[in-house]
Amino acid sequence: MAPQPRVPCTGAAAPYARQPRKGRPLTVHHLDQLLLVCSLVLLVAVAAVRISSRSGLPSLLVYLGIGVAMGQDGVGDIHFDNAELTQVIGYAALVVILAEGGLGTKWKEVGPVLSSAATLALAGVAVSVGVTAAGAHYLVGLDWRQAFIIGAVVSSTDAAAVFSVLRRIPLPARVTGTLEAESGFNDAPVVILVVAFSTAGPVEHWYVLVAEIALELAIGAAMGIAVGWLGSWGMRHVALPASGLYPIAVMAIAVTAYAAGALAHGSGFLAVYLASMVLGNAKLPHWPATRGFAEGLGWIAQIGMFVLLGLLVTPHELGDDVWPALLIGLVLTMVARPLGVVVSLSPFRVPWQEQTLMSWAGLRGAVPIILATIPMVNGVEGSRRIFNIVFVLVVVYTLVQGPTLPWLARKLKLGEGAEAADLGIESAPLERLRGHLLSVAIPGESKMHGVEVNELRLPAGAAVTLVVRDGKSFVPLPSTVLRRGDELLVVATDPVRDAAERRLRAVGHGGKLAGWLGTDGAGAGR
Repeated sequence: MAPQPRVPCTGAAAPYARQPRKGRPLTVHHLDQLLLVCSLVLLVAVAAVRISSRSGLPSLLVYLGIGVAMGQDGVGDIHFDNAELTQVIGYAALVVILAEGGLGTKWKEVGPVLSSAATLALAGVAVSVGVTAAGAHYLVGLDWRQAFIIGAVVSSTDAAAVFSVLRRIPLPARVTGTLEAESGFNDAPVVILVVAFSTAGPVEHWYVLVAEIALELAIGAAMGIAVGWLGSWGMRHVALPASGLYPIAVMAIAVTAYAAGALAHGSGFLAVYLASMVLGNAKLPHWPATRGFAEGLGWIAQIGMFVLLGLLVTPHELGDDVWPALLIGLVLTMVARPLGVVVSLSPFRVPWQEQTLMSWAGLRGAVPIILATIPMVNGVEGSRRIFNIVFVLVVVYTLVQGPTLPWLARKLKLGEGAEAADLGIESAPLERLRGHLLSVAIPGESKMHGVEVNELRLPAGAAVTLVVRDGKSFVPLPSTVLRRGDELLVVATDPVRDAAERRLRAVGHGGKLAGWLGTDGAGAGR
C-alpha cells in the first residue's frame, strides 16, 4: 500500500518534531494576527507570480524564498522543524496540484503519447535512480542506502513546476503531452521507492519490489479511471441547484479518487491524476468556472507547500552540502536524465531534438523536497543531510533549467507552429427546459474570426441567440460576422448539445470550411 502520512510524530522521528512552547493560549487576537500574516503572504506570493512569469522561473523559487525569509535565519525568526507535519501538508497539497494538472491535461495531446510517457515515468525513473545513486556513492561518498534514497527522491519531475513552465511555451503537442503525463505518472513509483529505501533493514528480492510497484500502479489506475468516469457521468446527469457547487463537486471527486486508490492498496497519486484527466476531458457543465476554481486551489496549495518547505530548511546548515548537491545535480541533469530519456523514448522513434528538450525539461520542484522528509520521519541516519542536499539541488538547477527552456526550444526549432487557440465554452444545463445554454468565448487566434453566423452550420435545435461585443450585446442576424473577442450565447436542445459543441470547436480550429477539409471537431479538446 502506498504510504499514508501520519499526524502524530513518535519514535525515531521524534527528534525532528517541534516541541510545544509554553506561553499564552491562542486567543482571538492571536488568530487575527495569524490571519493577517497569512493574507499578507498570499498577497506577496500572488504579486510574485508576475515576476516569475516574466523571468521564466517556476514560481516555486519565489515561494521557497518567502518561507526562508520567514524562517529562523530570516527576518521572521520563525522556528519550525516538524518534518512529519510538513509531509502531511505536502501530500495534501500534492493531491490538489495533481488534480489541477489532470483537469488541464488534454486527451488529444496525451492520448497519442500515453505509452511513451508511461515508459518514461517507469523505465526512465529506474535508469535515473540507478545512475544518480552511483554518482552520489562514488563522487560524494554517501553509503548505498543514502545514495539510493537521494537517487529516488530527485528522479521525480515536479508536476507544479512542469505545468507552470511548459504551458507558457508553444511546444509541439507530443512534447507537452509526454512531459505533463510523465510528471503526473512518475510520482507514484518514486514514492514507493523512497519509502522502501527508507524502511529499516535491507531491500531484499528486488523483483518483489518491482511487482509491488506494478500492482499498486495498476490498482491506482483502475480506481482513478473508474472514479473519474462515474463522477463525470454523475455531473452530466445531475443538475445542481447552484453553479458554484460544480467546481466543489469536481474537486471532491478528484480527492475521492485519491482516497479510494489508497484504501484499495494502490497508488492514490496516480488515481487522482487519472480521475482528474477523465473529468477534464468530459463535457461538464460550467467548465471554465470549474477550471478557474481548480487553478485557484492549485495556486494556494503551491504557495502553502513551498512556504512551509522554506520554513523547514535551516540556511546556515546548507554550506557543507552545496558542493555535494551540485555534483549530484550535475550527474542527474547531464547523465541520468538524458540516459533515461534515450532508453525510454528511442523505441518510439522520437526525434533527437525532442529527446534533447525533454532531457533538459525534467524540472524538479517541491515533490523531491517533500519526499526528502520521508527518511527524516523514519529516522534514517543522515536524513537531515539528505534533505539539505535535495533542497540545494532543486533550487540551483531550477534556476538554471527554467529560464533556459524557451531558449533551448527556439534553438531546436521546437517552439514554432503553435496551434490555433481552442474556444472557451461554458455549458449551463437548463433542466426544466430540457436544453443547454452554451457561453462561447472566441480567442484571438481562433479561426472563427471572420465567419458569419449562418456559416457555423449548427445542427437543427441549436442557434446563436446573443452576441456580446465590446461590452455591448445584440441579437445577431444570419449574416453577422463574428470577430475575435466576441462572446456568444448558444441555446441547444439536449439531443444536439454535444453535436453543437463539436461543430463550434471544429469551426474554431478549421474555419468556415471545417468538415469539408477534414476538421470535424471530434478531437478538439477542452
